[in-house]
Amino acid sequence: MLLGCIADDFTGATDLANTLVKGGMNTIQSIGVPAPGMDVGKTDAVVIALKSRTNPAKDAIKDSLEALAWLRERGAKQILFKYCSTFDSTDAGNIGPVADALLDALKADFTIACPAFPETGRSIYKGYLFVGDVLLNESGMENHPLNPMTDANLVRVLARQTKNEVGLVELATVQKGADAIRARFEQLRGTGVRHAIVDAVMDNDLIEIGRAAKDLALITGGSGIAMGLPGNFRSDGVLTDSFQAALPGIKGRSAVIAGSCSKMTRAQIAHTRRNWPSHNIDPWDIASGKDVVTGVLAWAEKEGADTPVLIYSSADPDEVKAVQKEFGREKAGAMVEETMGEIAKGLLSQGVNRLVVAGGETSGAVVGALDVHALRIGPEIDPGVPWTEAIGGVPLALALKSGNFGAEDFFEKSLGMLS
Repeated sequence: MLLGCIADDFTGATDLANTLVKGGMNTIQSIGVPAPGMDVGKTDAVVIALKSRTNPAKDAIKDSLEALAWLRERGAKQILFKYCSTFDSTDAGNIGPVADALLDALKADFTIACPAFPETGRSIYKGYLFVGDVLLNESGMENHPLNPMTDANLVRVLARQTKNEVGLVELATVQKGADAIRARFEQLRGTGVRHAIVDAVMDNDLIEIGRAAKDLALITGGSGIAMGLPGNFRSDGVLTDSFQAALPGIKGRSAVIAGSCSKMTRAQIAHTRRNWPSHNIDPWDIASGKDVVTGVLAWAEKEGADTPVLIYSSADPDEVKAVQKEFGREKAGAMVEETMGEIAKGLLSQGVNRLVVAGGETSGAVVGALDVHALRIGPEIDPGVPWTEAIGGVPLALALKSGNFGAEDFFEKSLGMLS
């Protein structure tokens, strides 16, 4: 293994694995820390997907250190801590606390933080994170139900999560190339800075940042930061083959389960409802004790095998806030996620083995309910989202989509690729 990766949610892990596969690295995604006897075979990179983004910081640290230990035991030459390209994290964590814990465990004194991913509209300038043409806190992320992002200045955001100094590598330096970036790293390190936010507005910026980070024990960022890493291993002569991904060759019924409340997922649902049978999951029905799972599965069975079905719980911010106010943020999310997981399990028993899932928390619930332990990464559907195939168990093709990723026709496009 060349690169060991720790991701703080399931769709983010898949996004990162997709970037590495595009770079020619044979990549396996593990759901949670692999069991001691789990054989990942001959692979260049392993991405361990945790459900730690919204956990208490102490739990996120514990899980991340367990993942780090597993990766180091198997010889990973470099560690990448992956989080969302919108830097989802409250003032209590978890990005800062986890990064500090990983640095301590690696006996390292410096790392970078770069969630930029220009291909999906995320860029950093002067330390400010933009989503498309607007600042992060004007992008809709200020209404995120779990991690509302109300400050676009990543230096300030990260400084509230760590006791260590946070610095900035500005775009003017980045665009001078890897040597200039590396020199700035050393300058910041010499003044006691432990974390450096790094500007990036184009893919080439990320490639140069990746080259500059070649000798760092730990890199942190979004999946885009991995774009330059395969080239580092090639230049060292340790990555000689170029992996070619293949689509899952799985036949069967198809379905989409959407739990994200992001703007893009809601737009994708609205688009797809015009063409496919759809069923809305109402959180109030779940809370009232209504047997939602049985009702949804009976509906899906009647729709037949020829047309994919869409099952969604996504709602606009006002509806989400009303549910959270009534039941509490954690309970509201947990009851919907549990329901979605049970529905996925029922769909599998009905012969649905080509499944698209929208939303990080929903994806975590679904892969947990389906007892999926590892994924082989296939080709990309839209930027940041590949098809994957479950390793072992029942044949299953999965596309795990982060809420804001994909075009409006993503659901139809993804399943169309398997036709």
